[in-house]
Amino acid sequence: MPLPVSAHIAVVGGGIGGLATALAVARAGSRVTLVEKAAQFSEIGAGLQLAPNASAALAELGVLDAVRERAVAPPRLVMMDALTGEQLTSLDLRSASYRERFRHPYLVTHRTDLHAALLAACERHPEVSLHTGHTVVGVNQDTSGVRLRFAESHEELAADAVIAADGLHSRLRQALVADGTPVCSRYVAFRGALPAERMTGRMSKHASSEAVMVWAGPRMHLVQYPVRRGELYNQVAVFESDSYTPHSDDWGTEAELEERFAGTCQAVRDALPLVSRDRRWPLYDRAPVDQWVFGRIALLGDAAHPMLQYLAQGACQALEDAVALGHALEQSSSLERALATYASLRSPRASRIQTNARRFGEICHLEGMGATLRNMLLASRSPENFDDISWVWTPATAAAPAL
Repeated sequence: MPLPVSAHIAVVGGGIGGLATALAVARAGSRVTLVEKAAQFSEIGAGLQLAPNASAALAELGVLDAVRERAVAPPRLVMMDALTGEQLTSLDLRSASYRERFRHPYLVTHRTDLHAALLAACERHPEVSLHTGHTVVGVNQDTSGVRLRFAESHEELAADAVIAADGLHSRLRQALVADGTPVCSRYVAFRGALPAERMTGRMSKHASSEAVMVWAGPRMHLVQYPVRRGELYNQVAVFESDSYTPHSDDWGTEAELEERFAGTCQAVRDALPLVSRDRRWPLYDRAPVDQWVFGRIALLGDAAHPMLQYLAQGACQALEDAVALGHALEQSSSLERALATYASLRSPRASRIQTNARRFGEICHLEGMGATLRNMLLASRSPENFDDISWVWTPATAAAPAL
């Protein structure tokens, strides 16, 4: 058994993926310096689904209990027809079949709560050094290490390796991979969490069930579920814009949102006025790439595999990345071998999920006869049949301790 790699690793990016990576690397025995360009650590957005592969990763990182304190464990995932209001299919997340197959819980949480749990764990770890207000503007590497340059100072950071966890618009990826800019799907999301007591009348029925509700319709959908111990209710309205124009923000407007959802059932129309309009989120991804490691620099999370949200796996895959990197550092005889092992383990799986997220979005947004056939096929599914999703929810890394 090789001795674990002991090195100084720099992590660029203080989001969920970056913090998880810093924690995994430190727990594997290396020293970590994490740099974040913002003036303080924070996370934007609303709710987040954590499938059992993510819960397994959080258990590996030692933060699952902290996350569960503020999360909700929904009893079911339910897919509804947004036009007719009829249930299409569901998955029973409390069944014996689920527990035997996955062993870890399916959780929904607020992004800020997950981020806070990871940040607190990093702050407690003696081998993690956290630095805000550091914008990476350049990188140089040779056979002995990597040096990062920052906009805010002339001082450089020297490390044995760098993990680029700086998101969809990763500067490090742009310097290493010649694949252009992220691809806009022409879809946009309006999302946010509101106090649960505002879900009154007909809407309160679904809010009180604690289920994850997905209302699928032609070129649009609505997702609903409770977060933060049920105190908040998360809603995400997604639709394809007919007015998309590259290099312009004048598309995916509130007026289009209202128009796209105008023909939906009463339950969806009741919920729509309470969907947050503070910010619109254009949805991007990229085609998978084979190469994640460039000398002593490795890509991770959205910097490596940005994906559309239709399988709810963006953050889950970043957590898997972090755990896999930690395992590789523990089990490899050199830093170079550890980075190569990490990429070879993670790249095929993440790429497959990237590709299938697009396909699931197409299925969710079918129109006409396509939607009719989808509904007929889904109607025959058992709530305890996880065959079509089990490969997504089962990580390729070693299993964490069971519940």
